[in-house]
Amino acid sequence: MLNHARALVLIMVGYSCAATARDIALISHKSNPVTAMAMPELAKICKGQTNRWPDGKAVTLVTRSPDAPEMKIVVEKVYAMPKDEVNAAIDTANRGRADHPAIIIVASDEALVQKVQSTPGAIGLVDVYSITGGVNVLKIGGKLPLEPGYSLHGN
Repeated sequence: MLNHARALVLIMVGYSCAATARDIALISHKSNPVTAMAMPELAKICKGQTNRWPDGKAVTLVTRSPDAPEMKIVVEKVYAMPKDEVNAAIDTANRGRADHPAIIIVASDEALVQKVQSTPGAIGLVDVYSITGGVNVLKIGGKLPLEPGYSLHGN
């Protein structure tokens, strides 16, 4: 009986971990005509290296702090650098742009969605379960969140 109980606990722990793994979605302001992005393009925006959309409008990235546990996958797969270097890249991207920062850090997923929804040219990286109808979801590498092979799956 003890082995069955142990097996059940291990299965439940594994299920619990799988249930908390969430996709991080790339969302945009409703007016943004961009519907898809390659990972290298997203990385350039996240690092502040791209600051204009093809139509010339300013890009604003809204994100959670790289230190937040939910951003682990973004730090690993998008930035591909240690957290302290990500924070330095964000500081560099915003230097001299007090009137219109390239990257805005917010405290919650709800605040992130609201900021993207209210800021033309904005995109954001947010837990897929925080998305509302007030934003668009962009494909990354040809895939939407929850599709097999999606780049920002799990956390």
